[in-house]
Amino acid sequence: MKKLLTFLFVLSSTLILAQDKKENSKIQIVEASCGQCQLGLEGKSCDLAVRIDGKSYFVEGTNIDSHGDAHADDGFCASIRKAEVIGEIKDNKFVVTYFKLLPLKQH
Repeated sequence: MKKLLTFLFVLSSTLILAQDKKENSKIQIVEASCGQCQLGLEGKSCDLAVRIDGKSYFVEGTNIDSHGDAHADDGFCASIRKAEVIGEIKDNKFVVTYFKLLPLKQH
């Protein structure tokens, strides 16, 4: 009986962890920009940030210079762009495992 209860506990824990991992691997569409220039975050230089559900977070796992010239007319310091991301919020930062900047919509 004790072995059965242990087995059920381990199985349920594994299923919960697998579900959490699956939730963290969903692609989300977020707003991405310079945290200081566009999203109101405090800092000393231009850093990539995302806005999720109205709250802004600095990004870890990629940086502002990896996605073009931040100071160009369509760059992160001049505009807020849409991006596909996979990641999670840890210690008030968005730790990204996937980041794809979406093209600007033409009017």
